[in-house]
Amino acid sequence: LAVTSSVDLTTKIWSVESGECLHTLQGHRGEVTSGVFSPDGSLVLTASTDKIAKIWCASSGKCIQTLTGHRWGVISAVFSPDSTLALTASEDR
Repeated sequence: LAVTSSVDLTTKIWSVESGECLHTLQGHRGEVTSGVFSPDGSLVLTASTDKIAKIWCASSGKCIQTLTGHRWGVISAVFSPDSTLALTASEDR
């Protein structure tokens, strides 16, 4: 699987083998600046200029958690090696 994020406010999960889009993740209100899989591939973490990061189920494409608290756009986000924490980076310092 591969994940892409876009200025069209979406993130897509793709099959690398077929090139088919398996899920379009919608819910951000700003450009999606980052999208990454958890180490085990079960989750996707997205970051957006809407000041929010979201955690999604990779198999269903459903949002399972919304992370708020930044005052400026979130430019990057990553999972910890055990997938229990999410680190977000923002322009708000």
